[in-house]
Amino acid sequence: MGAALIVLAAGYGATAGWLLPRAAYRFSVEPGEPWRTRCPRGHRVRGWLGPARCPGAAAGAPHCYGRPAAPLAALVGAFCAVLGAAVGARPEAVVFVGLAPVVVLLALVDRAVHRLPDVLTLPLAAGAAALLGVAAPLPRAGGDWRLALLGGGALAGAYLLLHLINPAEMGFGDVKLALSLGVALGWYGWGVWAAGAFLGLLYGALYGLTLLLRGAATRDQGFAFGPFMAVGALTGLLLGGFGA
Repeated sequence: MGAALIVLAAGYGATAGWLLPRAAYRFSVEPGEPWRTRCPRGHRVRGWLGPARCPGAAAGAPHCYGRPAAPLAALVGAFCAVLGAAVGARPEAVVFVGLAPVVVLLALVDRAVHRLPDVLTLPLAAGAAALLGVAAPLPRAGGDWRLALLGGGALAGAYLLLHLINPAEMGFGDVKLALSLGVALGWYGWGVWAAGAFLGLLYGALYGLTLLLRGAATRDQGFAFGPFMAVGALTGLLLGGFGA
């Protein structure tokens, strides 16, 4: 059952990852701008899911205007497989693996334009809370829904405080992403919550310090923090899943 679950999770993740490049391209716009509807060559982008390709203007050869689909499929497939291995045959595995591609999509958009769109962060938070609420009473559930809700509120509150202290470096989108990540981490208790929250901050701080030491950024220059929040949460969920 364990091997089959990992294979299923990897297959789902790879399929979802293959479909993400077009959405990542369309969502990667500055605040206030409409979602992209055309590729850099002016061709109309149809739909939201699929590889980021459109017909070439002259020769008819495919032209890639966004991220290649194959590496992204491999990344999301590995992401989901690791989650499936850690959580195992528990009902929350469906929730964590199912929502993982949305977290990856948010990380891609944040890295591209330093933005976490409400149209993704808010449904992600609501979906995580609602689906874990469904999973909680099922047999073999490994967490606590009440703690999950408290964890979401606590992590969002902590990031809100950081945003109020230094809004230039900690955007309000990070606060909304923290809501869903806190729900996931809180599911396994305060120890996992603290580990995931701390590691997200640690990963981001180490990356910022590396940029400073290399001279690639100034002290006042911000960077996308969402990807580090996501990796920190993943690390926490691995600890919680293997320990549950």
